[in-house]
Amino acid sequence: MNGASAYTNMFREAAQAPEVVHEQLQANAPRIARLAERLRAHPPRAVVTCARGSSDHAATFARYLIETRLGLLTSSAAPSVSSVYDARPDLAGSLMLAISQSGASPDLLATVSSARAAGACVLALVNAESSPLAQLADEVLPLRAGAERSVAATKSYIASLSAIVQLVSAWARDAQLIAAQQQSPQLLARAWELDWSVAAARLVHANDLYVIGRGLGLAVAQEAALKFKETCALHAEAISAAELRHGPMALVRPGFPLLVFSQDDESRAGVVALAGELAGAGADVLLAGGSARGATVLPALETHPVIEPLLFTQSFYRLANALSLARGGDPDHPPHLHKVTETV
Repeated sequence: MNGASAYTNMFREAAQAPEVVHEQLQANAPRIARLAERLRAHPPRAVVTCARGSSDHAATFARYLIETRLGLLTSSAAPSVSSVYDARPDLAGSLMLAISQSGASPDLLATVSSARAAGACVLALVNAESSPLAQLADEVLPLRAGAERSVAATKSYIASLSAIVQLVSAWARDAQLIAAQQQSPQLLARAWELDWSVAAARLVHANDLYVIGRGLGLAVAQEAALKFKETCALHAEAISAAELRHGPMALVRPGFPLLVFSQDDESRAGVVALAGELAGAGADVLLAGGSARGATVLPALETHPVIEPLLFTQSFYRLANALSLARGGDPDHPPHLHKVTETV
């Protein structure tokens, strides 16, 4: 991709993800072991996630991982319930998983304060360890992503996914996933070098697209759609592969672009079949993970299916940065946006 890409903060920060994850896995190991033991000894009756933006996409990943690996009901809190409507749901015996890069958004803080008052135990996954969120939480799991100057979150998002995997795999005593995650820093470095320039060439003049995923891959689709809008001024909508036929398919016409993510788990067969169907109908399908007749296959690494979404994200960030520049944008300074979004 264009050498000018390397001069943006987004490029430099996303490229740091492998070392961030390596440091996080080592530094957080004792804390993770203690948290996992506590959660096994006193299991919550449910998990409630609280986040905005990219962090909320990480919460989507957490929901699928917790429900599939632990069988524990997981739901997303609507911050407006507390910050706007001043309601107090009963959260006694639940675990609130609050995810944030800055730990400073007022509605997030209001939701966490309300949850604690309603009986929840709050675990904060936060990059800014001295933030108000960290001060409010019962437990803190540092993301350890370091400074992030680009408005577009990259390494902090991947660090959020990694922290979730580390917590859940230890909590579930999933030895296979624990072992696979130890290889993730090296795999992230390799994923960063994969060539997705064909996607940049196909999307440089696009006006709209769908980003498709299912299960754990839906979190990547959500993040990619946000980054297309945020850094590339490209309207994108994230949709579950299971939902596309429930209305959105009506917009898919010959040449309509779709970026599809398919990790190698129980969801792959259906996602790949859908990609083939869309390509057969003339849509411009870009597929990461698996292969489908008529789709353009983007290179992807094969590993544990829980780790593959992290690798898709890392390859995508390099694409998004290059596409932003190709479309005349500045990925570090999207219009009308700020690093800390102070929603109330």
